[in-house]
This record gives sequence, C-alpha cells and structure tokens, in this order.
Amino acid sequence: MLRLKDKVAIITGAASGFGEGMARRFAEEGAKVVVADLNARGAERVAAEIGPAAIAVASDVSSRSEVEEMVYAAKNTFGRVDIMVNNAGYTHRNGDMLAVDEATFDLITAVNMKAIYHATVAVVPIMERQGGGVILTTASTAGLRPRPGLTWYNASKGWAITATKSMAVELAPKNIRVNCLCPVAGETGMLAQFMGEDTPELRAKFRASIPLGRLSTPLDIANAALWLASDEAEFITGVALEVDGGRCI
Repeated sequence: MLRLKDKVAIITGAASGFGEGMARRFAEEGAKVVVADLNARGAERVAAEIGPAAIAVASDVSSRSEVEEMVYAAKNTFGRVDIMVNNAGYTHRNGDMLAVDEATFDLITAVNMKAIYHATVAVVPIMERQGGGVILTTASTAGLRPRPGLTWYNASKGWAITATKSMAVELAPKNIRVNCLCPVAGETGMLAQFMGEDTPELRAKFRASIPLGRLSTPLDIANAALWLASDEAEFITGVALEVDGGRCI
C-alpha cells in the first residue's frame, strides 16, 4: 500500500538536494506534492519530472505573504494540506563567527527560523479543520553536536530543534505531529559552505568522522522523512531524528 496515498505535502527548498529527494519519494508513495523553492526554474523542472501529482511554486520562505501564497496554491490545487516540510535552509561559509556580516546572519535566521513560524501560522488552522496533520523540519546534526566554524548556522538549527519539541507539545491536542530531521552533511549545494571549500582532502576528513563512512544522500533523508510523515509514525512527535551514519554518537 502507498504510504502517503491521497496526502498533500508542501516541501520547501524542493528544487534540489534533500528537498528534491523528498518530493520525488513522497510522490512515489502516493502524495500530491507542492514543489516550493526560491529557484522557480528548478522547482518547475522537479514538478514536471514528477508529473501530474506535483505543482511548482516559486516561494521565498522568509516572506510571510509568499508563504501564504504557497499554502493557498496547495489548497487551491489539491484541496487540503496534510504535510508541511520546512526544508529550505541557508548557511554562512565555515569560518570565524565574527567574520559573518549582519546581512548574512539575518538571512540565516529568516530562512532557518522565521520561515518555520510563517509556515506554522499558515498551515495549522487548515490542519486543525481537517482533523490533524504533520509538520516536519530539516534541522541538522549541527544543532545537536555543534562544531567550530558554523556557529550562527548551528544556533539556528538548535532553535529549530527546540521549536519542534515545543510545537509538538502544544499542537498534540489538535492531532498535529511535529518532528525534525537532523542530517549529517551530504551531497547538496551547501556542502562547500559547510566545509569552507570542497576538496577531496576535506571530504575524506569529513567522511572519517562518520562511523558508517560516507556522507548522507537525498534518498537517506527522504526515506526518514517519508516514515515520519506517514501513519506508520502516528505515535511519534517531538523527535529530532538523527540521520547521520553515527556522526552524533
């Protein structure tokens, strides 16, 4: 049986990386998917490749009005919203925390933190009327086991994890489950930023810190997200699930 049959999912940052992996995997399991991304052409490509079960929406998640338009597009097209995946993220380059300028800091907090607030305000009333739903955020191992060089990014992901747990408690009476994923770095567009630069030597060094010996893939994250979004996880809420090959041990 398809695990997300007749469910409608909005996935932000879905034009590439983990978000694209989730969009494709969710659609394979029967979901209708809103492929949302600031990169309109990328979102259109992913939605077109998925087919009639997907639509593309250009959306800046740091903007309240654009998030509201994204949610409206989902409901207008598919009639409901069952799953909200806050996957879009932003980081500064690995380095001295004092070298991060204010504009970059503000963008990190807007995309990694405030966007969760915007999405929650927009989808919770819809989910409550429907009798429940799922909110899932892509956090990071950086929020659980921070390391030097990514201080402001680490802090934003720690915030996301705490918000997830608090939201889970408050929204439980509405039958809305709230969880987050904590991936280790993987093959995404932000990998070079996380490492400072992308070289074979740095990749080897990073892989050596992961007990299972490799970086994460979009499919790794998509499979974990699929389970948390499905009814198989109906008694799971407030969890920060490490998808990290043992990195946080």
